[in-house]
Amino acid sequence: MNSAPPGLGAVRRRWIRCTAIAAVLALLTVELVLGWPSLTDALRHLHRPHPGWLALATAAEILSMNAYARMQRRLLQSAGVRAPYLDNTRLAYAAHSLNETLPGGPAFSTQLNYQQMRRFGATPAVASWVIALSGILSAAALAAITAAAAIAAGGDTDWPHLAGLLLAATLLILGVRHAARRPDTIAKLAGAPLTAVNRLRRRPADHGHERIHGFLGQLRTARLRPVLGLAATLLALANWLLDAIGLWLCFRAVGAPTPGLTPTLLAFCAAMAAGTITIVPGGFGVIDSALVLGLIAGGVTTPAAVTAVVLYRVISFGFIIGVGWLSWLRLRRSTPAAGDATMSRPRCVPARRVRSTVLSHRATRP
Repeated sequence: MNSAPPGLGAVRRRWIRCTAIAAVLALLTVELVLGWPSLTDALRHLHRPHPGWLALATAAEILSMNAYARMQRRLLQSAGVRAPYLDNTRLAYAAHSLNETLPGGPAFSTQLNYQQMRRFGATPAVASWVIALSGILSAAALAAITAAAAIAAGGDTDWPHLAGLLLAATLLILGVRHAARRPDTIAKLAGAPLTAVNRLRRRPADHGHERIHGFLGQLRTARLRPVLGLAATLLALANWLLDAIGLWLCFRAVGAPTPGLTPTLLAFCAAMAAGTITIVPGGFGVIDSALVLGLIAGGVTTPAAVTAVVLYRVISFGFIIGVGWLSWLRLRRSTPAAGDATMSRPRCVPARRVRSTVLSHRATRP
């Protein structure tokens, strides 16, 4: 029997890692080269921004990212997982950068979130639960802000449609919470389809049931108490609102007349919604166009809208994404190799300590 030479696996992993980093750098270079003409044309409209307002706009974007990181940390705390604050913040920045710059970014972002939450000590089920719930809360928060801005603008509101969206978001959140509190119910619902699949594959009827029960049993530690749930919801709202405020502050920074907060929110929400359905990394062209058109529809002049949006994208995309890739490199250095036992065996919190751990964090601001 032939065996691989010692150290061959480590060399192969190192080669794959270097190849992946080189591919990412090449992709970013291609994106920069292709977008350089449009970028330089837009930068011609950008005068020297006011340092004070520029600092405030940058601070708003940083606080926006930190709000999302704190939201995920609250959800982890609800399952008794104590994530280091700096590592949790680095994860938020790094996952955001993967999501925004790579083709198929959401898949890479989800994988990184799952991997790092497992390193924090979350079980596979808890990590999946936190990722799913954070996505639902974020989407529901954007929808709520959009609805509030539309009502404030005095436009005709499609109340049945709005009520349906709010009901769907509420049912999703309650469903995820119910799955964590009563995993046996979910296991029973999944049992019948799995038995049918086993019958088609000519396998024992109970094949795979044990694995499902084990996976769902891990959710028993997830207890989204009202205090932590409310905190996570408010942080999800703060994530979007601070991002929109950063856009509004960019008008101040470039010395342009500032639009009202309601038109800014409407243009912002429309652009963010449009950016979720584009396959272009970073939403180049889609988000920018939606922002400019939305602001112009809100009464902003074209030069002011273009200048402010360019500065906003320089901060929210250029600066934040740069910090995110640096965070990714830092996480890569601190993450054990795939074969390391510490990676496959998370730090579990004893069941008798879960309740005290959650309660001790209720009054502690991370």
